[in-house]
Amino acid sequence: MEATRDRLAPDAAQPHFDRSQAVGIVHFGIGAFHRAHQAWYTDQVLATGARGWMIAGVSLRSPEVAAQLNPQGGLYTLTERSGDGASTRLIGAVREVLVAGADSAAVVARIASPDCHIVSFTVTEKGYCRAADGSLDRAAAATGFYPLLAEGLARRRDAGLPGLTLLSCDNLGANGRALGRLMREWLAGDHALARWFDAECTVPDTMIDRIVPATTERDREQLAARIGLEDAGAVFAEPFSQWVIEDSFAGPRPRWEDHGVQFVRDVAPYEAAKLRMLNGAHSLLAYCGLAAGHEFVHQAIADPRLRALATGLMVEAAPTIATGEGQDLDAYAADLLARFANPAMRHRLAQIAMDGSQKIPQRWLATLADRSAQGLESPAIEEAMRCWLDHLRGGRDVNDPLAPQLQQLLEGASVTEGWNRVFGPRGMLAAGAAAAE
Repeated sequence: MEATRDRLAPDAAQPHFDRSQAVGIVHFGIGAFHRAHQAWYTDQVLATGARGWMIAGVSLRSPEVAAQLNPQGGLYTLTERSGDGASTRLIGAVREVLVAGADSAAVVARIASPDCHIVSFTVTEKGYCRAADGSLDRAAAATGFYPLLAEGLARRRDAGLPGLTLLSCDNLGANGRALGRLMREWLAGDHALARWFDAECTVPDTMIDRIVPATTERDREQLAARIGLEDAGAVFAEPFSQWVIEDSFAGPRPRWEDHGVQFVRDVAPYEAAKLRMLNGAHSLLAYCGLAAGHEFVHQAIADPRLRALATGLMVEAAPTIATGEGQDLDAYAADLLARFANPAMRHRLAQIAMDGSQKIPQRWLATLADRSAQGLESPAIEEAMRCWLDHLRGGRDVNDPLAPQLQQLLEGASVTEGWNRVFGPRGMLAAGAAAAE
């Protein structure tokens, strides 16, 4: 794409900065969300003339993104879609995509480089390798980012380099604190490195928000017809985007705030609203919507019964959220309903339904626990939970790391007994709910 970008349609914005400059960010999990969110913000910073913030992406599992982007020199398009049309921008912030395993030495070298200041993550909830009680599952972690990150940090320490900022951009409650705790568990056997990590590195909390559906072949074909070029790495998103970051960095950082990012002292109110209202309603629409025969979010929210359920869940969640300055949860809920109804997004319910066991504790169970403590009922959340259990029982297209264990628990159980086995005080997700808090 670098060699052919001059053929790009004139209405598509292009990067005009030096793309050979230093890599300042190593990012684990360079999927569609990162490319439509953090890389997009960073591209805007680089476009102003800032230097040293190119991104080296790391794929932990699949070489697919590397195969898409590396032949294109890291370039890809981001198209924002709404009912009013679409606008496309060529993103130039990604220098390369490395694949853990085959490129492990290169990943460690990037982390250990004096040019690197930030290591960021969009590895999804399950990528943090947490056990049911929220602690680190060391066996699973051994195949994730932890060994690579630890080796890179050790090399920095040995070379007398400063520490790094670790920036989690995943939907975990208090994601920075969670990542810091899990990293310390991984380093438990190396006390000297653990002390250096605590003294030199920071792990801020963040909240990220943008709806980024999975790209389809039809999306790519329509894009090629519109912009005059084929893009194997194309991503599509809604116009809305939000990124809230705790202002706690170990060293330099891009001036993301010049492009809409909010730096705050406490991310918790924003994070709680996102997890409990947006993500909670998304998961409700996924399981209840699939059960009703819908395929996309905009179809589900157009169903009067499901719209009422999603609205009910947000009404249930709002009183459990300690709002920050200027937060208006009623307005936020109204905006969410409008965003869900965007017909241009075609956000598949099956995509949202993936990995439910990793998402439900912070999306539903935390709200449920708070309301129960106040003696309040939560009918919308309970209906969502029933739909999820039915989804598991059905066994069709269930994509969840705990699916075999959960399905075994539910086998032969009555509705009430199955509910207690999963959600009861000693149920499988009870410890996860506590960990989410």
